Amino acid sequence: MSELRPIELKYSIEKEHWVGSAFRVRNYFPEGKNLLKRFSPFVLLDYNAPKVFPPSKTPKGIGPHPHKGIETVTFAFKGSIEHHDNAGNHGIIHPGDVQWMSAGSGIMHKEYHEKNFQKKGGSLQMVQLWIKLPKKDTLAAPRYQEIKKEKMGRITLADKKGRLLVVAGNYKQVKGPAKTFSPINIFIIDLEVGASFLLNQPADYNTGLLILSGNLTINSESCQENDFVLFENKKGDIVMDHITSASKLLLLSGQALNEPLLAGGPFVMNTKEELDQAFKDYREKKFGREDF
Repeated sequence: MSELRPIELKYSIEKEHWVGSAFRVRNYFPEGKNLLKRFSPFVLLDYNAPKVFPPSKTPKGIGPHPHKGIETVTFAFKGSIEHHDNAGNHGIIHPGDVQWMSAGSGIMHKEYHEKNFQKKGGSLQMVQLWIKLPKKDTLAAPRYQEIKKEKMGRITLADKKGRLLVVAGNYKQVKGPAKTFSPINIFIIDLEVGASFLLNQPADYNTGLLILSGNLTINSESCQENDFVLFENKKGDIVMDHITSASKLLLLSGQALNEPLLAGGPFVMNTKEELDQAFKDYREKKFGREDF
C-alpha cells in the first residue's frame, strides 16, 4: 500500500457571478478561499460550469482590459472562445484547447464567444486560471501561446480506461507544449467508470485538483463534481479510484514562488508600490491601445 499525500482542504463553490456578458463563473480562489499565499504560483481560478447560451446576434464577451505581472490561462471544455490583444495576437480555442497569455510588463486583451458559437448557441464550460510570474520575470515582454489539444502530451492509462493530457510540465517523460516561467505541471485527466489511477507530484509543489465532472474517491475521500481538492505539501501518492461516473479533472501543481504577493483588480504584483504603479500605468494609457 503506497503512502497517500494528505488532503489539506476540500471544498465546492456554488455562488456564481458574471464576467462580462460571456462567462458565468464560480471563483474558487482567491475569493472563494483566500489561497493567494498558500497556492502560488496559482493566484485565481474562475470556473464556468456547463451553461447553455441561446443563439445571439449580439457579441458576448468581456471588453478590453489590462493585466500585469501574471499569465492568464483559459481552458475550453465545451464551446469556443476567441481572444484578441493589443500586441497583435489573435486566437480561437475549441473544446480541449488552451490559450495562454503572459501579460508580463502589461497588455490589454479581450475574450468573447467565438462568432459561430455565439450565433448557434450551445453549452459553454471553461476555466480561467491566473499564474503569478516570478518577481524576476514580472516585467517580461508579453507573449501569447495557443495550445491545441493535438499538440499536448498524451498518455493512455495502463488499463486503457482513461487518458492524461500534459498542458505544461511533464509526466513520465512526456512533455507539455506550454512555455512557463517557473516549474509547473498542468494536466487534464479523463477517467472512465472502473478506472484506477495513481499520480505523484513533488512534495514541495503546491498541488490541487478541480473535479470538472464525475464522482470518485481521491485518497480514500469521496469527491464529486465541482469539488476542489488541495493537498498538503508532503510526500505521497494521489490515488483516484471508485469512479462511479466518467470523470474529468484538472490538476494544477507548481513550485511555490516564496515571494510576497499582492492582488488588486486585474493585477497581481509583489509589493503595494508595484501594484500602485500598475494602476498608474493603466490610467496613463501605458498599456497601449484599447481600440483593437
